[in-house]
Amino acid sequence: MTSLRRDDRGSAIVDFVVVAPLLIAVALAVLQIILVMHVRTVLISAAAEGARAAALADSNLASGERRARAIIDESIAASAVERIEVHPVMSGGVMMMAVSIDARLPLIGLLGPTAMHVQGHSLQERA
Repeated sequence: MTSLRRDDRGSAIVDFVVVAPLLIAVALAVLQIILVMHVRTVLISAAAEGARAAALADSNLASGERRARAIIDESIAASAVERIEVHPVMSGGVMMMAVSIDARLPLIGLLGPTAMHVQGHSLQERA
C-alpha cells in the first residue's frame, strides 16, 4: 500500500504571490491618503496665514497672497496649486479678509475627486 504523503514544498511561494499584491495595494492606498491629507493641511494653513496677513491694518490684498504663496512654496503642495485669490468679505456686519485656494489633488490613480478648494478668513483690523 502506498502512503499518500502531503508535500508542502513551494506553498510559501504561492502564499507570497497571493498576499504580496494585496499588501502593496493597501500600503500605496495609505501613502496616498497621507499625501492628500498633508497637502490639504498645508493649503488650509496657507489660506489662514494669508488671510491674517491681508487683514492687518497697514496691509493690502497682495501681501495676503504673497504670504499664502510663500507658505505653499516651501512644501510639496506647490505644484498642486492652481489659483490663489484674496478678497474682502462682509459677514454679520464685520469686514473680513478671505483667501481662497484652488488646487489639484495629488492622486496616483484616477479614483476620487481631483479638485480641492480651501478658504481662510480673518477679521479686518482697523487703522
